[in-house]
Amino acid sequence: MGIEFVRLPGIDPADLIALLDDPAVRKHLPLASGRFDEAACAGFVAAKEEIWAEHGYGPWAFVADGEFVGWGGPQPEGDDVDIALVLHKRAWGLGRAIYDEVVRRVFADPAPDSVTVLLPPSRRQAHALRRLGLTPDGDTTIDGHIFLRFRLRAPR
Repeated sequence: MGIEFVRLPGIDPADLIALLDDPAVRKHLPLASGRFDEAACAGFVAAKEEIWAEHGYGPWAFVADGEFVGWGGPQPEGDDVDIALVLHKRAWGLGRAIYDEVVRRVFADPAPDSVTVLLPPSRRQAHALRRLGLTPDGDTTIDGHIFLRFRLRAPR
């Protein structure tokens, strides 16, 4: 199965809305509030494109066999580069392959020294992050929500 990485403006807003308004997905997105409608989608895509314009990197949409399956990738979080990964339920089995490619791309030149992954406490997969080589690195609070922070050092 081929997985394409495309910029978010290349995705039909209805597909993004279906993902980010899905209750099964949103329960793991503590920063999500209100409905994710067309106006929210336009603001979301614009904000992610602003990351690309300002930092030269940013999140992608993931397309598997021609079907949008989620979004994610590097985003600035304070002094860190944080990796997000939000997938449709039907694509949760693709998470490892997508994550591996995101990490490969992020650690390409010019590479940060490390990346972080923020996990809401509702997610119980911390052991899976450890298997991927991430180590616990405390926690952080964003908009009043606590996240567990894990760090992956760049391979040298």
